[in-house]
Amino acid sequence: MTRDCKERGLPLRILLVAPDPNAPRRKKAWYVPFPQASLPLIAALTPTRHEVRIIDERIEDVNFDDTYDLVGITVMSATAIRAYQIADAFRERGVKVVLGGIHPTALPEEAKKHADSVVIGEAENVWEKLLEDCEKGNLQPFYRGDTFPSLSGLPHSRLDLLRGRYLLKHVFQTTRGCPHACGFCSVSTFMGRRYRHRPVEEVVEEIAQYPVRMIGFLDDNIVGNPAYSRELFQALIPLRKKWVSQGTLRMAEDEKLLRLAAQSGCIALFVGFESVNEENLKDMHKSFHKVDQYRKLVERFHKHGIMVIGSFVFGFDEDDTSVFYRTLRFIEDTKIDFAQFSILTPLPGTEVFEKFKAQGRIFSFDWSKYDFAHVVYQPAKMTPEELQEGYNLVFREFYSLPRIAKRLFRNWRYLHYFLPASLYYHWVASHPKGLPEKCPDPLTGVVY
Repeated sequence: MTRDCKERGLPLRILLVAPDPNAPRRKKAWYVPFPQASLPLIAALTPTRHEVRIIDERIEDVNFDDTYDLVGITVMSATAIRAYQIADAFRERGVKVVLGGIHPTALPEEAKKHADSVVIGEAENVWEKLLEDCEKGNLQPFYRGDTFPSLSGLPHSRLDLLRGRYLLKHVFQTTRGCPHACGFCSVSTFMGRRYRHRPVEEVVEEIAQYPVRMIGFLDDNIVGNPAYSRELFQALIPLRKKWVSQGTLRMAEDEKLLRLAAQSGCIALFVGFESVNEENLKDMHKSFHKVDQYRKLVERFHKHGIMVIGSFVFGFDEDDTSVFYRTLRFIEDTKIDFAQFSILTPLPGTEVFEKFKAQGRIFSFDWSKYDFAHVVYQPAKMTPEELQEGYNLVFREFYSLPRIAKRLFRNWRYLHYFLPASLYYHWVASHPKGLPEKCPDPLTGVVY
């Protein structure tokens, strides 16, 4: 249900949605790891005269019969199909819908088929104008910021609007952008190839208002600019928080920076190892990684009490079926504390997508399978079935209960955080993935 946006003087009733690709079929999760960070910020950027609600569909259902004037949906490739279903359902009821995020930025014409308006790129510079146009009944089909937005002067995210259980609810962002342009990653395409930094004093001011012990930084690389990182870590020390974030192994090459991170409360870093094969890393423009140095660098993190959450991707062109046990053995040998496993996924807008599509190797454009857990292309040195089964095997083995117990014994100080996280991924690993059906390219209709 909706009112006419042109009713001047009335505040807009706005719903912001993070879709769940498995909704509405899947039972709601008891808890999820952390929230989608963009929606609380969009809510904070909304003038206070408007009413805003956030729904994370992993936790609660969308009620399509509630009254809204505008529905905003953040979209990744894996959530695109569900996002389009939600958008279509609201538009049938006369509600205006705007889509934004990485997937609509890569494929705006596709997204526009399901929306009244599409935000291309980051929304900070265009959101208020979009709302003004909605109030006037004059929504434009596309909104694109001319420049990447500054991170200075951002309002505090509306974390108070988040409902439900999150393993880590209080998450923040200090930087955006990445200069590395890894072939499989969409960050540099969406956020640019230059680091932008939020002023340290503004970050600290926002964090200080929450009387919680554990926080997270959703930066793609919190140590991308070491000078900024030193200033941030020094400012965090008086807050006496514990925190987790993403970084690189190269951080361990700077002993002073590593020590300062530990003093500021860092207990774990998510690190993109990606592959145990250096030829894969070179092909993906990550040649700054040297596999033979991994063990020494992980030991340095451990010496300072920082756990390493390793990210590994299977399905690069140099991978064959031996990669799965080699990766498990590598993780055991280096004593990596936690891991995230992914199947190489050719996300729209990335170099890998363009390469695989030109080679005719993508056999499914079912976006719901672009979740890093399904094979949607033909690997170079194994069959799709072998890649899928190998991924399922590694995930299941690493998150088996005996291996979880062994790792948690090493990290008993943070049992209250990593035990629930481990059990969550144990549950995920217990539900094996399968190959998707062939699905035509949504833009050309061609089935490859």
